[in-house]
Amino acid sequence: MDVDVIVIGLGPGGEEVAGGLAAAGLAVVGIEDRLVGGECPYWGCIPSKMMIRAADLLAEARRVPGMAGEAEVRPSWAPVAKRLREATDDWDDKVAADRFTGKGGTLVRGKGRITGPGEVTVEDRVFRARKGIVISNGTAPSIPPIDGLRDTPYWTNREAIEATEVPESLIVLGGGAIGAELAQVFARFGSRVTVVEALPRLLSVEEPEAGDLLREVFEAEGITVRTGAKVERVRHDADGFVLNDDLRAERLLVATGRRTDLKALGVAAVGLDEDARFVDVDDRLRAADGVWALGDVTGKGAFTHVSVYQARIVLREILGQDGPPADYRALPRVTFTDPEIGAVGLTEQQARDRGMDVRVYRTDLAKSARGWIHGAEGFIKLIEHDGVLVGATSAGPVGGEVLGALAVAVHGEVPVERLRHMIYAYPTFHRAIEAALLED
Repeated sequence: MDVDVIVIGLGPGGEEVAGGLAAAGLAVVGIEDRLVGGECPYWGCIPSKMMIRAADLLAEARRVPGMAGEAEVRPSWAPVAKRLREATDDWDDKVAADRFTGKGGTLVRGKGRITGPGEVTVEDRVFRARKGIVISNGTAPSIPPIDGLRDTPYWTNREAIEATEVPESLIVLGGGAIGAELAQVFARFGSRVTVVEALPRLLSVEEPEAGDLLREVFEAEGITVRTGAKVERVRHDADGFVLNDDLRAERLLVATGRRTDLKALGVAAVGLDEDARFVDVDDRLRAADGVWALGDVTGKGAFTHVSVYQARIVLREILGQDGPPADYRALPRVTFTDPEIGAVGLTEQQARDRGMDVRVYRTDLAKSARGWIHGAEGFIKLIEHDGVLVGATSAGPVGGEVLGALAVAVHGEVPVERLRHMIYAYPTFHRAIEAALLED
């Protein structure tokens, strides 16, 4: 079958490209071996944030005593599980599939493998693209090579999202964003949770203060945190999971990162390194002649917003439209724990590692009027180089929302001196940006 473009993987970015090209009148084949829409609407962004919202409501109710009266909180997972099934159509992608085919695209179910320049094979069907191939096949959970682990019924984020009951006890292996978010959710619904992280702190890719803050909050909420912990073996019996013969729980959630299998994708057929961790792309998302890649496989950030951002660049490229190249200087990221950890651009250490002469500004949220009113924990940290922000972290009750102003500042290279003399609404959480700049 000859078409204009073949898109391998219909996650958020792949669907954006495939649907946009089809709507523009091109002959497009979209290949998907899971659900159209990808991880985000079924096991990632949307359902996990619904779980977090429910858990945050419980936490807010528990804050009533001493501030607004008395409250008795009785958690129930049933309405959460029900809402998740409604939101995901019980993990059915008919709506998303129909959205794509309704634009004129051809949906092919199965695993796509590149078998030559402009050629993709799905089982016994061969597709050839006149304009090119777009690689957007996403990632899958990375399972560490721990003795005995693969033979156990461990959870990944998918099983955790689909859970109909809260386990009595839970071990979360991995203290990154996914592990931290889900650990706090299940703990607030009554599970005894232990987070095990091999690195020295939680959220190791963020500022050290963020991981330290989260640890303090977790331990105050009854979550056990073990950092710098190496897991050598895992076994499972009738009573649950046992790690290293001393840590036991009913369930084990593995949240140790994501991976992609470029060899299985057949990228060597178009001259790409099948042993690489990611597909190397230029600022127009070109990986090779007639090949584009976007999303998790590019290694630019495993976020829906990155995938869709890249997809729009690819869409313009294929349609011959003008537009700016990819720019990741102000890439925002949010860990939706309570407090939220929002960050953009470089951390202090990343900037120093690049040889930048940086100036650091920091303030605790509790010092601000709004922070004091809320009894909030958190901070603002700003990284300046050559008079402009190159990175920032906003940790607090609405850290991800406050991040918006900081992302604009980093992206627009707004001079710090101008930020220092802005008018900030009072009393707001974002006013802590001003406080951080004035504390220096």
